[in-house]
Amino acid sequence: MSEVTEIDPAVASRGSGTIPVYDPSTEELIGEVPDSDQAAVDAAVARARETFEFGVWRRLPAKQRADVLFRAAQIIRDRTDELAVLEGRDNGLNVAAARHIITVALDVLMYYAGWVGKVHGQSSDVVSDGVLGHYERYHNFTQLEPVGVVGLIIPWNGPFFVAMLKVAPALAAGCSAVLKPAEETPHTALKLEEIFREAGLPDGVLNVITGYGETTGAALTAHPDVDKVSFTGSTEVGRLIVQAAAGNLKRLTLELGGKSPAIVFDDANLKKAIPGVGMGFLAGSGQNCSCTSRIYVQRGIYDQVVEGLVRFAKKLPMGGSAEPGSLLGPLVSEKQRQRVLGILNDGVAAGAEVATGGKAMDRRGYFVEATVVTNTTPDMRLIREEIFGPVGCVIPFGDEDEVLVAANDTRYGLAASLWTEKLGRAHWFADELRAGQVWVNCSIAADPAMPISGHKESGWGGERGWKGIEAYLTTKAVYISH
Repeated sequence: MSEVTEIDPAVASRGSGTIPVYDPSTEELIGEVPDSDQAAVDAAVARARETFEFGVWRRLPAKQRADVLFRAAQIIRDRTDELAVLEGRDNGLNVAAARHIITVALDVLMYYAGWVGKVHGQSSDVVSDGVLGHYERYHNFTQLEPVGVVGLIIPWNGPFFVAMLKVAPALAAGCSAVLKPAEETPHTALKLEEIFREAGLPDGVLNVITGYGETTGAALTAHPDVDKVSFTGSTEVGRLIVQAAAGNLKRLTLELGGKSPAIVFDDANLKKAIPGVGMGFLAGSGQNCSCTSRIYVQRGIYDQVVEGLVRFAKKLPMGGSAEPGSLLGPLVSEKQRQRVLGILNDGVAAGAEVATGGKAMDRRGYFVEATVVTNTTPDMRLIREEIFGPVGCVIPFGDEDEVLVAANDTRYGLAASLWTEKLGRAHWFADELRAGQVWVNCSIAADPAMPISGHKESGWGGERGWKGIEAYLTTKAVYISH
């Protein structure tokens, strides 16, 4: 057993039991966190509610609130290496990739810290019929107010980054929050609470609880004193959250599953497209909701692209979070590895062909080889379901009309990438693809100022940009007669 991660004693007391946390690279126990029960959830929500009602955060001058967020950003910057190691041990990312996760999370926090004090409503002076039958003059204005106590639930892929996508705008808006990380990857979320407390955030404004989704997460989403839930995870769990939120008609932001297409036309720059498409389905070992794992390639270049993707997949070094030079890591758990292998085996049994990979690696850790699959059919699980593993399916197509129908033939609509040198085609496909974000000649691009919002069953609402902070605000209209 490797050294157990230390948890703040105040945090460690928040549950009736503990949950073991394992390093997916080595299968070793690296820590234990509280299994928060209903009483722990109630206590966390009560702390958040008290701070919100007393205004210890939302009523502070904007400069003071912004200063807290900027101080937290500086602490994160100073501790990037420490946080990267912790993130990597939780989910198997190599340290360089984990450091990148911390850096882009820092960018998100800096972006939303800049919004504090810049959120405002509108005003107007009008003359209107009054209730007594004569004209009255009104000075009208709207004000944007924090929605209240928010429940934030994050997945095990990129947990520090996804946590910041929710925590930063929620705090910038003036909300109080309860954050629940995935039970597999809780440590950087717990550190995040410590960082904000060190930066001067009043106690109780951000509360991190750990536990299983079906118990702790369910208690949080159904809690009658939570005004909004923001959830990132599977579409299936998203449906359960919708049902739970109906009790008090909570506001919801849902960033759910994806089965995103990449489309490679015969005019594409293949020196750029092949590695771009390769990382589009292999980034994070495929554990990214925006991964473009359905790869449509025009027939004239199909064989060339398949061969190129096979070479690319074979040359990427795979290893654990502490192994120098590794680019691809393990899956988060044995359960997830078996799910990925099960979908692959179902496809092969139905006639799909594995061009490279397709097996678990013969070593410690939950590794699956980088895999390229051909000869699929549209009804296979490989094409219909979100795999969340290092698997890309390469599918030939003839013309634009054919590939547009195929690309949109999914219940998801999170992202899409398009590879072409024709600007007109790029604009046309950007209009016609039913996806919340479209990348042209790139993959997995992101910016804090640009929103992400799922179409179809990929989610409700959006994150990042103005949409991100707007999701934690509510509008009040005020009329003043004069």
